[in-house]
Amino acid sequence: MLDIKLIRNEAELVRAGLARRGDDPAAVDHVLELDAKLRALGTERDDVRSEVNQLSQQVGELHRAGRADEAGELQERSKELGQRERELSDRADELQAEVRLALLSIANLPAPDAPDGLTEEDNVVVRSAELPADAYGDHQRVPHWEIGAELGILDVDRAVRMSGSMFAMYRGDGAHLLSALINYGLDRNRDAFEQVRPPTLVRTETMIGTGHLPKFSDDAYQLERDDLWAVPTAEVPLTSMVAGEVLEERDLPMRLMAHTSCYRREAGSAGRDTRGLLRVHEFDKVELYAFCTPDQAQAMHQEILERAEQAIIDLGLAHRVLDLACGDISGAGARTYDIEVYAPGADRWLEVSSVSWCTDYQARRANIRYRPDGRKGTEFVHSLNGSGLAVPRVWAGIVETYRQPDGSVTIPEVLRPYMGGKTEIPARS
Repeated sequence: MLDIKLIRNEAELVRAGLARRGDDPAAVDHVLELDAKLRALGTERDDVRSEVNQLSQQVGELHRAGRADEAGELQERSKELGQRERELSDRADELQAEVRLALLSIANLPAPDAPDGLTEEDNVVVRSAELPADAYGDHQRVPHWEIGAELGILDVDRAVRMSGSMFAMYRGDGAHLLSALINYGLDRNRDAFEQVRPPTLVRTETMIGTGHLPKFSDDAYQLERDDLWAVPTAEVPLTSMVAGEVLEERDLPMRLMAHTSCYRREAGSAGRDTRGLLRVHEFDKVELYAFCTPDQAQAMHQEILERAEQAIIDLGLAHRVLDLACGDISGAGARTYDIEVYAPGADRWLEVSSVSWCTDYQARRANIRYRPDGRKGTEFVHSLNGSGLAVPRVWAGIVETYRQPDGSVTIPEVLRPYMGGKTEIPARS
């Protein structure tokens, strides 16, 4: 969340940042109003508390002087003020909770160099594959859901019968390809990133720490009986791994990666781009994550982006990189790059990775600090995250791109060691 001091001292800057996102700047006024009430209440409570302390001293002096009657009168007054102090304290706690809730509802400020614009049409293409008209043959212009059914490697119908729409089931070589992509995504980042296998059911506070709650509750799956949430991304538990802790600057950047299944309701998307694997409620993903100092953040942002992009390049998939406009950046992000893969069968660009720099927005929510070398005090870390490899749409891109005229699918060379040396998914005779 944003620093309340920033909102107090730079209210116009915050309003302008929210306006760049398309968010209502009036949220700033609401926070300032609550904060003013809280500070005034705090002052009144402190004044009452001070008066109670003074009366306690006077009562002691009167007792020592043998003036018990006068001391009794002051004690009554002290009791009345003590009750008033408790009432003010209770109200201050309530207001403090209101301020926190209001702050939790405000998005991060976009970075100054994030492109202006409110929709995905305003995103800036940083680099893109050249796609001449004859780049793909007719055999590659078949959508992956048809290829998957033809080869027996993707069974959407049975998945829907089991779980409902927007679920999928991989079978045989299709499931093998899925696990190959996961292991490929993990192995190529082992040189610098510590692998973690976090829980995929987390508490409400864990979801709040990344900014997924309260704003995006409708998109998440909740187990109300246990007050647990199914993670929409490994970013959620990785952020809270060190919640409430103080890290040492010498240990930063801290690089983490995790493979998890991820769960998203995709509220409002039913009926749009829902064929095959274009939009599913459950999917596997390898997440790259980092905590770092503010000075390390931009370099780390580029590092995660380069790793995610190189994974796609090495798979031989046509791709492009987008610098997201302010209105298309997630609530916690300040600057985000998306990587999209071209799927010739579906004839569309599919987002396969979002690489975001969240400044200290998540760290303030989860209270994650670091101790600077050679300086007193602590500061909030910066957090960054990116999809090292999101399986479903990469799977779709591979199946469509590598389909052969005979209906078989060639396995990209970098995945063959993870497929037991297999070079193709054969066509059915």
